[in-house]
Amino acid sequence: MPIKSRIRTVPHYPKQGVMFRDITTLLKDPVGFRITINELVNRYTAQKIDRVAGIEARGFIIGAALAYQLGVGFVPIRKKGKLPAETVGHDYDLEYGTDRIEMHVDSVSQGEKVLLVDDLIATGGTATAACKLIESMGGTVVECCFVIDLPDLGGRRRLEKHGQKVFALCEFEGD
Repeated sequence: MPIKSRIRTVPHYPKQGVMFRDITTLLKDPVGFRITINELVNRYTAQKIDRVAGIEARGFIIGAALAYQLGVGFVPIRKKGKLPAETVGHDYDLEYGTDRIEMHVDSVSQGEKVLLVDDLIATGGTATAACKLIESMGGTVVECCFVIDLPDLGGRRRLEKHGQKVFALCEFEGD
């Protein structure tokens, strides 16, 4: 059974017309979760990766499990004000306003190879900001990795336009 079939679609969440792709059904399925992590481990095990960075919050789950299996450190990228020690941040535009993501100043060192992970790529705004944040610390993003790509929303194209490699385990078109 493929990963895509283990992802729940919640119609009209968080607002009318949105088809929310919910990976909690994939995460609670021990076989589906194992297949997901194993597929990612197989993809990245031969690559030089120093850190896995996960975007809050579901990127923490996938990213931490992947970092553990790869034998590398994990870096959380969080919303403003959520990390306890000194942080560096990056502001980015939303459809209506701005937002900020942050990571600890000692999370990534000059020259380190970082794999960016999240559950889903939609418009790519947060992932693009996360790449810029990692690069501002001297890291190199080796690839942006997602469980789900929503290609109609253009996030993959946005990241690729900025020179990033993008990988997703499955796509949901038309949303």
